[in-house]
Amino acid sequence: MSAATPAARLAELGLELPAVATPAGQYVPALRSGSQILTSGQLPVVDGQLVATGKVGAQVSQEQAHDAARVAALNALAAAASVAGGLDRISSVVKVVVFVASAADFTAQPGVANGASELLGTVFDSAHVRSAVGVAVLPLDAPVEVELVVETKQGLIEPKVVPV
Repeated sequence: MSAATPAARLAELGLELPAVATPAGQYVPALRSGSQILTSGQLPVVDGQLVATGKVGAQVSQEQAHDAARVAALNALAAAASVAGGLDRISSVVKVVVFVASAADFTAQPGVANGASELLGTVFDSAHVRSAVGVAVLPLDAPVEVELVVETKQGLIEPKVVPV
């Protein structure tokens, strides 16, 4: 992969970060802890609407869920970038958790999670650890939900000066 920045790689894919979704409860979309940023679970929402609803393996195909995981990962990146001060202030994705609302006999959660991992691997030109978890149901009957832990670039964090 080229020496391009994450923002440039995202643009090469014809994508841009969406607006950060407004929380549906008492939480924030993303939060910094030291040099890392953790995101709340992000759904596959485009322009305020879920791209699909239902259980994967029943109402939603594996391919649709794969694409939905990609959308949810893009939303999670937007949340992380909003706290980092921009996408290029994120140096890598450390961990990805993909929840898949699964029909009882659906066992291909890793294939669904690849939708998120493929996007993130391309944008950051690096590997990450991942969990792909089948669950009974997700908020708003979403087929997938994605959480991220990202590392920010050293030296770009504004030090807090504490008066003595």
